[in-house]
Amino acid sequence: MYEIIRKEILAQGIKLFETAAPEIAAKAKPGQFIILRQDEKSERIPLTMADFDREKGTITLIFQEVGRSTADLGRLEPGDNILDLVGPLGRASEIEKFGRVVCIGGGVGIAPIYPITRAFKAAGNEVISIIGARTAEQLILQGEMKAVSDHIHITSDDGSIGKKGFVTDVLSKLLADEVHVDLITAIGPLPMMQAVSEASRSYGVKTIVSMNPIMVDGTGMCGACRVAVGSETKFACVDGPEFDGHLVDWQLARNRSRMFLAEEKIAQEHSCSGGECQCQKKKPE
Repeated sequence: MYEIIRKEILAQGIKLFETAAPEIAAKAKPGQFIILRQDEKSERIPLTMADFDREKGTITLIFQEVGRSTADLGRLEPGDNILDLVGPLGRASEIEKFGRVVCIGGGVGIAPIYPITRAFKAAGNEVISIIGARTAEQLILQGEMKAVSDHIHITSDDGSIGKKGFVTDVLSKLLADEVHVDLITAIGPLPMMQAVSEASRSYGVKTIVSMNPIMVDGTGMCGACRVAVGSETKFACVDGPEFDGHLVDWQLARNRSRMFLAEEKIAQEHSCSGGECQCQKKKPE
């Protein structure tokens, strides 16, 4: 059992849990993830760690309530326990002194890009951060990202904060203005990461993305998290989650991400959240 020490609502539908997990915190590195199970009947949920504190023995998880499982998770409060936490899983980010690094976070993807950005800065890189969200109210970790960046650019879809537009607009302008960039790393929705990869392709700037496909066991046994990278099939849980964005088969990744939309809708319709429980109701004959 893993106790929730602190809970914070960062934005509508975006929650932060600081959770006691000393063994995971002792070994965690930027870019790695955990898989949690809320209780014995819950789905296994992979989440990239947004932070870890080795002295306190805690890890920080930030997630968006997008389905039944994350909505159920979001109802937990400090003092409640999560049944299972497995990790750290996956390969850690490759952190070294590259020179000038651009770190891009879109939406809730700002959470996992934060410890990576901090590590790049600590390694002596010049860090340019680009973060974006739909609205000012949905933007998270602005202060934390600013503190670990040499330069920070903020965008919003509606222009309510920063520059109106997308993170790729800022990246494209930097590259077009011949700002020298040694490495780009991006985390966010699939369309955003694909757009970042396409924007950097013609400039030949290495671009790393963090893939979040459907995942079950997290140890490479089930094969559910496979992604096509170049001419190879990779498993995001053990070969990733980070891959060269210029080699990812984005069409396949999008198709696989939509495989269970119908089942997800059914689960939402039979959720206990927001009113009368539907779980035990019989379907009409």
